[in-house]
Amino acid sequence: MDFKSVLSVTGSDHSDQDVKIAARLCAEIGAYLSVLIMSPPPLVMSPLPLGDGIPEWPGQRAQAIARLDKRFRQIERFSHDMASLERTSRDIQTLLRAMRLCYDVDTDYCDHASVSDAVRQRAHCTDLTIVGPALLNDNNLGPFVINGSLFDTGKPVLVVPNGAEATLSPRRVLVGWDSRVEASRAVREALDLLSGADEVRVTLVDPEATCNGNGAEPGADIAAYLTRHGARVSVDRLPSAGKPVATVLAQHAIDTSADMIVMGAYGSRRLRERLFGGVTRWVVGNPPLPLFLAR
Repeated sequence: MDFKSVLSVTGSDHSDQDVKIAARLCAEIGAYLSVLIMSPPPLVMSPLPLGDGIPEWPGQRAQAIARLDKRFRQIERFSHDMASLERTSRDIQTLLRAMRLCYDVDTDYCDHASVSDAVRQRAHCTDLTIVGPALLNDNNLGPFVINGSLFDTGKPVLVVPNGAEATLSPRRVLVGWDSRVEASRAVREALDLLSGADEVRVTLVDPEATCNGNGAEPGADIAAYLTRHGARVSVDRLPSAGKPVATVLAQHAIDTSADMIVMGAYGSRRLRERLFGGVTRWVVGNPPLPLFLAR
């Protein structure tokens, strides 16, 4: 699909690296950029029970004072984080104005349980969410952003690891294919990228010819589909030789000088941390290539 609206989620304590990456990509294709700045608290704030301010027994006094002090620190942190959000918002708006982009900047301060919902609301009205290096390295915020943008919306996510040369006009793309619905959706969401590339390599690892899965000639069906959409496609069938599929795909991406890897994201909503950890291990242990995910 053609990406006209892009979402970038960043933390109030992050650098502007992720927003700069998203802004450059939007400038490349003339897309609108929505920036969401988040500062989730480490603790869920809750009101004190009645009576804590006036203990009835001397033995309760120390506990009541401790709870009041904790509440005070929470409120103090909330005020500090709100100021940080406002400061970050001003800085990002100044940056985006200088780049002359069409954009909006929003902020949200919520507990961890609400982060996914906050991201989902924005991602529903955009075509693509970009996860940059800072968010990818934030184990406190990153999994919830992945959950809200990828699992809860069906919209694609572009993961850009540190050191990657990200582009939304890639020349060479590797598609990890296994005939599953997630891989099909990833191809569909990346169709505009694939049809505009100079070379698309549909790559299968240890494919089996079956009547109801990969077909008699694994990869031929998706190659024909992409060809009808104007893509220049070749099919590579690789043996794993006992290696993980991710390792084989990563090495093949290096060997073919790929600019991007497109693949389906597997797992359930409950396993968001496992998926996030898998993505993190992928970009840390493999070449710095943008990873286009959909499910």
